Amino acid sequence: MSSPRVPEPLASVALFREDPYMQDAPAQVLRITEEGGVVLDRTIFYPSGGGQPGDSGRIEWTSTTSGNGTSGRVSIATAVKGEGGEIVLVPAEPVSLPPEGTRLTQHLDWQRRHRHMRVHTALHLLSVVIPLPVSGGAIGAEKGRLDFDMPDAQIDRDGIEAALNALIECDLKVSDSWISDDELRADPSIVKTMSVMPPLGQGRVRLVRIGAGETQVDLQPCGGTHVARTAEIGRVTLGKIEKKGRQNRRFTIHLDL
Repeated sequence: MSSPRVPEPLASVALFREDPYMQDAPAQVLRITEEGGVVLDRTIFYPSGGGQPGDSGRIEWTSTTSGNGTSGRVSIATAVKGEGGEIVLVPAEPVSLPPEGTRLTQHLDWQRRHRHMRVHTALHLLSVVIPLPVSGGAIGAEKGRLDFDMPDAQIDRDGIEAALNALIECDLKVSDSWISDDELRADPSIVKTMSVMPPLGQGRVRLVRIGAGETQVDLQPCGGTHVARTAEIGRVTLGKIEKKGRQNRRFTIHLDL
């Protein structure tokens, strides 16, 4: 007798892709993971990936919306990617979780997310100002960094900072579109990262574009969240420039909060 088939996990609808400015949204619990994570049918929480941290916030439910006579509130420390397209919300502490099928409302820590969006978009522009292969990066709520494959050279610190802020002040539109896996393979030049290729196998890859037509300054694969226009980033300051290996140079930028 064959073993019963274990159903594949259901994918979570990524609402943050449709609208990265969505701060609250209803959802339904698909399941609770063995580790105590919460999987929703649709979520505004960005899962950690691509150098961008997972979102934090909270979920809330009441007896009138859950239909099971319970109510509660859970703080969410972060979100991570699960199997089969799941997005798993990780509670900040061990607490009672909403049962499967519970209807609830999710609330994003918007201030933190918006800073991630500002930093992430600014790092895209930094890769325009420094047109060299990117070997790594990280995004925070107050600062971010990119590592470049840069041989020994004199670095014009003030010039880089001025050029970056000039691009920000142009108030360029930030938009996204999709291309097929095959289209990306046919034009790998749009990939700026040296060590990490965009995930293939899903049939399509998301592109983030800064500017349009003659004003376009950047186009690259990216799954993160970004501001709608570059002026929303605000002024940034160039921080440490560190040598990390023979040709690796790390540039850190800070938001003027």
